[in-house]
Amino acid sequence: MQNDIDDDVKQEKPFTKRKTMMNKKRPPTHMTMLDQRFFSDADLHERQQKLENEIKNLDLLALDISEDDLYDEWCDPETPRILSFEEIAAAAYRIKYGVEKTPCTHSHLSRVVDMDLYFKKDFLLNTGSFKERGARNTLMVLPREEKAQGIIAASAGNHALAVCYHGQQLGIPVVVVMPRHAPIMKVNNCKSYGAVVIVKGIDLAESKRIALKLGKLFGLRYINGFDHPHILAGQGSLGLEVLDQVPDVDAIVVPTGGGGLLAGIAVAIKSVNPHVQIIAAESERAPGFAAAMKAGRPTFTECHSTLADGLAVSVVGANAYATAAPLIDKVVTVNEEYIAIAILRLVEVEKAVVEGAGATGLAAILQGLLPELKGKKVVIPLGGGNIDTTVLGRVLERGLVADKRLLKVWLTVSDRPGSLAHMCKLFSNAGASVKDIYHERAWLKSDMFSVQIQVVLEVRDREHAEEVTKIISENYEDAIFYQDHL
Repeated sequence: MQNDIDDDVKQEKPFTKRKTMMNKKRPPTHMTMLDQRFFSDADLHERQQKLENEIKNLDLLALDISEDDLYDEWCDPETPRILSFEEIAAAAYRIKYGVEKTPCTHSHLSRVVDMDLYFKKDFLLNTGSFKERGARNTLMVLPREEKAQGIIAASAGNHALAVCYHGQQLGIPVVVVMPRHAPIMKVNNCKSYGAVVIVKGIDLAESKRIALKLGKLFGLRYINGFDHPHILAGQGSLGLEVLDQVPDVDAIVVPTGGGGLLAGIAVAIKSVNPHVQIIAAESERAPGFAAAMKAGRPTFTECHSTLADGLAVSVVGANAYATAAPLIDKVVTVNEEYIAIAILRLVEVEKAVVEGAGATGLAAILQGLLPELKGKKVVIPLGGGNIDTTVLGRVLERGLVADKRLLKVWLTVSDRPGSLAHMCKLFSNAGASVKDIYHERAWLKSDMFSVQIQVVLEVRDREHAEEVTKIISENYEDAIFYQDHL
């Protein structure tokens, strides 16, 4: 049969990196009996190699997938499971030596937003996201027979990284199905943890279909990354840590996609202090939870391309919705420009590199969607830091544009000696720096002795941008400025 595994990603020699990684001496760690590995390194390698070889013999595109294959008993919308505080408390104890307690620090942005702002920094965890909490808890409570068979998951990034890492730590076989658009960095990191990685599916929905089918074929437990009850319980440990670190918190603004983190935090916080506000923040280009609240149930919502790609879930989790809906106080949707600005602010002010999904809570505040929190103590989870370097550069530039710190203007000037020098002196006197400049002569419809110049200018802030715009307009009547419609 045609090998369908990793057909979109160049294969390395099988298991060479895995052997190197597995043979490295692990650093000493405080462990309990709960943390003991199920398989030894050798047995884990053997089991995962067997799984990979068996899957290689399948034509994944030709799989006959029925409705029964797609049924997940742990995430049944007809009989949703409501998360309890006791489950969260047990999960928090269970994972305490495998998932570090992350800092929750006071923000330098507090004066800017007129709030006592704190950031819960889960992006500092080993795989760069809060997903480790639920992944480790779920793996640890698997029955022995399911640990022996292994688990399977569908994910474009953070959930895949979490189950691969903790599967390797706990000696449990892991298979992940990742869509073709999954960042190559995340695909390679999953491989480095020794997991069986299958890159297949035009989107996450198709990858999930394949994963559920493979789970049925090979007896692998499918782990839903945002709706499995044990995932929700693990994510709730973040809420318990917040209560310990900021006991007098007034509100928590939670980035929301499938709803797993929201549900876990809501139960943890409201069970201890029902007066704390729980606010869900999601991208306006993926408003799944807002749509579910309006419909009174999880409902399909079309997702568009968004900087908060980790929140782009078409249907929120049934368990997550049933658990969170009665507990949350507000849902807000954030526009893309403010997500970019939030990422920029975190880099510049907090020295923190956070992906779009993780920055959405801050974006809601910067956009002015939560004026009722002025003067209050607010915690925002920064849930993920896995943003591609190339994407980060583009996002930061977009943030500078949205923040009015980059100006683009088209000017028509004389194509005579000294005209360009005059223009640059004008910019210099105004305190603007030329970042980019481009000349256009061939397509200009004015006289032959003129040239159109496209200039990108760096300015200090919005007020300076207005000053520079005024000066240019007074000197060049035909100046055309780019408007970003913020």
